[in-house]
Amino acid sequence: MLIVDAQVHVWAADRPDRPWPRPLMAPQRAEPLLPDELLVEMEQAGVDATVLVPPIWEGGRNDIALQAAQARPDRYAVMGRIDQMDPATANLFPRWLEQPGMLGIRLAFGHADLWPLLSAGHFNWLWAAAEKASIPLMVLVPHLLVPEIDKVAERHPGLKIVMDHLSVPSGLKDAAAFKDIDQVYAIAKRPNVAAKVSALPSYSTDRYPYPSLHQYIRRAYDAFGPKRCFWGTDISRSPITLREHVTLFTEALPWLTGQDLEWVMGRGVCQWLGWKLPGAY
Repeated sequence: MLIVDAQVHVWAADRPDRPWPRPLMAPQRAEPLLPDELLVEMEQAGVDATVLVPPIWEGGRNDIALQAAQARPDRYAVMGRIDQMDPATANLFPRWLEQPGMLGIRLAFGHADLWPLLSAGHFNWLWAAAEKASIPLMVLVPHLLVPEIDKVAERHPGLKIVMDHLSVPSGLKDAAAFKDIDQVYAIAKRPNVAAKVSALPSYSTDRYPYPSLHQYIRRAYDAFGPKRCFWGTDISRSPITLREHVTLFTEALPWLTGQDLEWVMGRGVCQWLGWKLPGAY
């Protein structure tokens, strides 16, 4: 079975020849996670390939991830970052997917300052340009903004959108984190929207195999179906190992088996993003 992690951040240290944006944003862990280190973890965990997502604390850089994808196209591909505040960025879109290893764009709306801008249509240029260029998007929003993404998906039916981490808000745990998750299940009615069932242990005080999370995984599976429900880890902030993330789905969910398990664990995200890995098609 092909196993593909739908999201891992890789980055390099903040240094004079490659500085991070100021003011500094704290990374998910003190030491950078580099592609070579990640590859060792993948091999130990039985993970075949990973979608790399450059982290926000490095700004708009995609170089580390793209270099890794170009060196190991059998193991890595990239959902890159852009300056999502600048409409001139749309000029890059017609040739965005010509970059070797690039599969699409990852957008983050986690900061509260961006929420009124999203609701006011400030990013309408972005949705239209991405749809025209057939660029898949991964979108990080909290539950309260999922209705705004639903409107985008309705207006742009040719735009592929992935809801990151089931849109669970950062910084919350357990019932408080999942209290509005019905918003995500509702957006599954849009055939151009998929969901990453990723990073969920980070939102729980439970312990492996996280029985309290199983209900949310099952409801996502029921809403989106196995072809639009993507396993992932966001391992750089995870409280468990990469291997435990794998077995949480392959061993601890007795209802997820056969071809449905194959779709969730890797085939689905590859086909959605157009990553032609052996075994995905």
